[in-house]
Amino acid sequence: MDIVVKGRKTEVPERFRKHVAEKLKLEKIQKLDGKAISLDVEVSKEHNPRLADRSDRVEITLHSRGPVIRAEAAASDPYAALDAATSKLEAQLRKLADKRHMARRGGRTAISVAEYTAPLATLSAEASAEGAADGVPTTKAGPLDVQGEGPLVVREKTHAASPMTLDQALYAMELVGHDFYLFVDSERHQPSVVYRRHGYDYGVIYLKEDPEAEPPTGAGGALRR
Repeated sequence: MDIVVKGRKTEVPERFRKHVAEKLKLEKIQKLDGKAISLDVEVSKEHNPRLADRSDRVEITLHSRGPVIRAEAAASDPYAALDAATSKLEAQLRKLADKRHMARRGGRTAISVAEYTAPLATLSAEASAEGAADGVPTTKAGPLDVQGEGPLVVREKTHAASPMTLDQALYAMELVGHDFYLFVDSERHQPSVVYRRHGYDYGVIYLKEDPEAEPPTGAGGALRR
């Protein structure tokens, strides 16, 4: 199994690359997931002084013949972030292995996806609008201030996807550790999003094309820190 270490807008020292190979014990990972093919480790750095305690972020993505499993963590240095992300990845792999083990046992029934995801903590993404001194609306997007009506694209990702059922999408959402999951519903044949909700297990958004609807208008905004 290969390990690919790359930096996003930052250089990755050779010393850290060697540490990654030592930290991610391939024998242990393959024991938990025998279908594992490769590991991608992405390192990024936040240069905002206000985020010094979580300036370094490490994202680990495990590719296998099953669903993709992802774990990420941020800390004051890349080594601490790698330790935290590795612990999260191993915890997800152990949960997956336990679930497979229960499913193979004849005397017990595997836990449902809704029950499995219900106890997880829900993260919230909040944006607060503020008025700028010059009258241009300013939107708070995490540590960034965006002047104008946006939108602000801070990161783009493209993933290959196969149509899946709602239960499969919920299962995949848990494996990647996110609060939402974009997928193509195999029954409705529509782009859909499943997400966690406060007070409920999950919600689903189905996207239906309306040829008569007009796209929203708005100008892009400037960015400041």
